Amino acid sequence: MSMEGRIDALKAKHQALEDAIIKETARPNPDITEIHALKKEKLKIKDELNFHP
Repeated sequence: MSMEGRIDALKAKHQALEDAIIKETARPNPDITEIHALKKEKLKIKDELNFHP
């Protein structure tokens, strides 16, 4: 996979995680543990994206 393809894949995953966080927080009784795990994964991806300008 090219570097550009990798970055595009990371951006897509980052957006998917953001969507999952929004969906979970909108529930009447959100699972805080799940939200925390999603945010942690999203941060890892953000760090990787920032590493590749």
